[in-house]
Amino acid sequence: MSMLSPSLRKPLSLSVRHFGPLLVIIAAIFWGITGGLGGWLMANGWDPLTIAFYRGSVGWLFVSVWLLWHPGHSGLNNPWLWLWSVVAGLGIAGNFTFYFISIAQGSVAVAATLMYCAPVFVLLISFALKLETPTFAKWSAMAVVSFGIVLLTQVYQSGASHVSFFGVIAGLLAGLAYAGFIFGLKYAAPHGSPQAILMIAFSVLVILLAGLVDGHEVMAAIQSQHVLWFAGIGVLGAGLSFILYVIGLHHTAPAVAAIIAMVEPVTASILGVWLLNQGLEPVQLLGMGLILATVTALSRASA
Repeated sequence: MSMLSPSLRKPLSLSVRHFGPLLVIIAAIFWGITGGLGGWLMANGWDPLTIAFYRGSVGWLFVSVWLLWHPGHSGLNNPWLWLWSVVAGLGIAGNFTFYFISIAQGSVAVAATLMYCAPVFVLLISFALKLETPTFAKWSAMAVVSFGIVLLTQVYQSGASHVSFFGVIAGLLAGLAYAGFIFGLKYAAPHGSPQAILMIAFSVLVILLAGLVDGHEVMAAIQSQHVLWFAGIGVLGAGLSFILYVIGLHHTAPAVAAIIAMVEPVTASILGVWLLNQGLEPVQLLGMGLILATVTALSRASA
């Protein structure tokens, strides 16, 4: 998740010039932990949509408080801010939902790594919209990522993969949805503050998932023994993490942020092994390494 648009680098009142990269790292770790906790909740019988709904709802609460705390230059009277923030909201709703579905259908490590392919989708969309010029190097990088996905998911060995075909598709859709989120943020940023954009985006997420989630299960989660885990996913996976990342990115070079982003899938993989005993075979680790290294290089080049 740690690939938010550098265009959100607006002046912030909090001076964290020397702690920017640290805040980005903390946010990436929080996102990685969220994947592991989500997998653990699903292993205990909870639906991916319920987990995504709570993650988004708590995130909405945090960014709304942030907006109330810093209401200046919000841009809430600008229709373009609303339009692109809604696009971002649709993207983050799809990202949260498909990410947890991918975990349920496979493993935390595979889902997190597939979602990390979002910059590749951003590049493809940029090609389609003629925002970037295709080059041999860029096409080669995407070919390497595709090869890494084949190794990671083991789609070439029937019955050998730790993730179902639907899990692979869901993971890639999570990355595609996040690419939509990135574009929404990019084009909304000139029209208002980061907190206003995120408030609208999370509002869209909550409204959309409220119509899809099982209301009885949502209420049951509040009364269950796992309620603190749901709260933790919301706080770490959306509440604190998005705020810390936006503030940290303001004081972090994009190339550095691209490298730091690798902390998320690595943390998620570690949690998957620890909480769910989801290990990876050597060939899958090779595929994961190819994806992370290539996507990081693409992110640095476009920063």
